[in-house]
Amino acid sequence: MTDSPSVIPHFEHLAPLAANYRAIACDVWGVVHNGETPYHPAVEALVRYRETGGKVLLLTNAPRPAASVIAQLDRIGVSPEAYDGVVTSGDVTRELLGNYSGRPIYHIGPYERDRALLDGLGLELTGPDDAGAMICTGPFDDEVETPEDYRESFARLSRRGLPMICANPDLVVDRGGKRIYCAGALAKAYEAAGGQVIYAGKPYAPVYELTLKYFSQRLEHRLKARDILAIGDGLNTDVKGAITAGWDTLFITGGIHAKEARDETALRRLFKGFARLPVGWQHELVW
Repeated sequence: MTDSPSVIPHFEHLAPLAANYRAIACDVWGVVHNGETPYHPAVEALVRYRETGGKVLLLTNAPRPAASVIAQLDRIGVSPEAYDGVVTSGDVTRELLGNYSGRPIYHIGPYERDRALLDGLGLELTGPDDAGAMICTGPFDDEVETPEDYRESFARLSRRGLPMICANPDLVVDRGGKRIYCAGALAKAYEAAGGQVIYAGKPYAPVYELTLKYFSQRLEHRLKARDILAIGDGLNTDVKGAITAGWDTLFITGGIHAKEARDETALRRLFKGFARLPVGWQHELVW
């Protein structure tokens, strides 16, 4: 690694870089698919890597258990041959929610979409006036709502001292051609209103610890940080989280930061001030 952004190498292909690692932790939304259709070169790249004997875990900030994400991957056509397993911020969130079993909690987000995250934990779902804590999985209607729509209610809830568990630290994602707000954007708005937020998922340590545990189970011995390559398009989630975990990172510039990372000069500006940098970048994941 170096502290000069100008030397982040560009890799036309994943293969020569991936040969240095025993495992890949790959982001999903923005790298493997766009929420509606797969990125076929990326799926092929992961399949080819696994054919060399490497292990792949998909590491996502989706606020749902792994089984729900796998069902979505199947539905939109991502081959199961591309990965060995899935780790989600929802998995970490369920562990955090276990502390609130039998206690009143207010859910912000679409219940039908996220019910798998909440079911079976003994939670007493209630309205905001009776709650002792909140779980945020995103806006109630992410097609139209923004954090501003929650400003007044967050001011009231923060004055009551309600903690919020944020099940997805992502701020925004692109669904097809539309940019939508995620739970992380609401969590930042709640913090701005004076509220306390507990984050699950990238870039926070618990999801990386869980991923390392899963890798070690599949390889039947504990991996070291140098054995893992993280791949992602999110600067403040994928890259920062992997760097904190001590993992090398391949940055995908064609995802959520496509406009900011449009050329070498923009890439240098994007990583200004980073103490540790990606080992390389690709516009899209290609074997």
